[in-house]
Amino acid sequence: MSMAEFIEISPADFFYRNRDIAGFTNPVRSTYMAVRELVENSLDACEEVGTLPDIYVRVKVVRREEEREIIELTVSDNGRGIPPDMVPNAFGQILFGSKYVLKQSRGTFGLGGKMAYLYGQITTNEPLRVVAGDGERGSEFRLMIDISENKPKVFSRKDFKLKRKWRGVQVSFLFEGNYTRAAPKIIDYFSQTAMVAPYANLTFVDPSGQLYRFARSTTKMPKPPKVTRPHPHGLDVEMLGRMIAASKRRDLVSFLSGQFERVGRKTAKKFMKAFSMSNSKLKDLTHKDVVSLARNLVSYKEFLPPDPSSLSPLGEDLFKEGIEKELSPEFTAVETRKPSAYSGHPFIVEVAIAYGGGIPASSGMSLYRFANRIPLLYDESADVSWKVVHEEMNWRRYSLSPDADPVAVFVHICSTKIPYKTVGKEYIADRPEIEHEILNGLRNVARDLFLYLSKRRRIGVQKKRVDMFEKYLPVIVEYAAKAAKSKQVPDVRVLLRKAKRGLAEEERS
Repeated sequence: MSMAEFIEISPADFFYRNRDIAGFTNPVRSTYMAVRELVENSLDACEEVGTLPDIYVRVKVVRREEEREIIELTVSDNGRGIPPDMVPNAFGQILFGSKYVLKQSRGTFGLGGKMAYLYGQITTNEPLRVVAGDGERGSEFRLMIDISENKPKVFSRKDFKLKRKWRGVQVSFLFEGNYTRAAPKIIDYFSQTAMVAPYANLTFVDPSGQLYRFARSTTKMPKPPKVTRPHPHGLDVEMLGRMIAASKRRDLVSFLSGQFERVGRKTAKKFMKAFSMSNSKLKDLTHKDVVSLARNLVSYKEFLPPDPSSLSPLGEDLFKEGIEKELSPEFTAVETRKPSAYSGHPFIVEVAIAYGGGIPASSGMSLYRFANRIPLLYDESADVSWKVVHEEMNWRRYSLSPDADPVAVFVHICSTKIPYKTVGKEYIADRPEIEHEILNGLRNVARDLFLYLSKRRRIGVQKKRVDMFEKYLPVIVEYAAKAAKSKQVPDVRVLLRKAKRGLAEEERS
């Protein structure tokens, strides 16, 4: 029997062989994923520098071949731009990018956009075109990914002076897809993105030339997140070992207080005292010491929770602005929960409920899910939000019928590490801490809707009473005056006007 041959493959080769795990499973899903990943990158690039996003997306069907379409996708933004010398690696090397820091961002793995380019390359064998502008000058590249080496292959580069000032990036490439069947999801994606980014201009042109414009309704943007350090409760032995090896600190106290979030020298000494640890030099720590240290750091309960400054929630005003801009509901209630944490990772849950207006009643309760301002459109029933909304919430308690009332529920989770179940980023695991925050938030906004509907019903009853008084009271008063043989009939109009004024004031309050 011959021995098995062992070989090494590059990250690009791995994802070339396993593109399904990133969501590129079929032509329809791949078309949606390509649009989504590039728009997310563009929005992140704008928000990181505080620029109001202007995103342009065009999908063009170059040719049709039986059941498949060869699609050209172009996405342009006005974000931070990319230095020309960084363009080849930024677009042509898998697992190379700016996403590998601890702060909230749409991109989690620095992989999605490059997976779209890689998918286009392996289905059409055509290069990616990238144009980067710095305000005054531009650079245009045509490149591909060397899959076996995980390196960019640059076919051409052209530097030029811009005719008009523009900073940002434009990418364009071909891939095999099916826009015809993916169209509803893509339009939904833009509509829901406009809900959680009401400060962005989103322009989409479909293959027929039809233009979809989602205009910004506010110039207010969320406060950008700050880069943070790891929290002790989010450690494992491997991560701790790497941190120790890379650290320039000499002893354990300075290492703990300098490398971890919410740990000062006083807290570090208190932690070491709790586990009877000495202030050893880092270079003297053995593997056994590192394992013990990691276990102690994770189990110590006195550390402060992670700093939420690494997060950037929408806030109640912006979330409400986006929902009302896209759906025009009769009533909206929003709540941003206090920061919490799971396994050392900070997170904030934002929930909302909307009623009436543009929300259809016939389709049952609508659930809109978002994670770090990304709309999640697939695999709804596997998500923690679906579990809370459909299994744990008792809507009857709030006088709501999920199958009949025009109600929409919105859940937005932001975190430095969203607990996605797959690399495709479509549904979130049911972590107990996150589940708890969603449930409590929904109970509060559902209570607000219950109070609104109760008030509306009460006002409706009062309106009927006033209408009845207006119709019959003059007749009753006239009849009573005649029966009393009074020459003057009392004027009831003053009384009716007073009743109407009181009703109008209650409606406005």
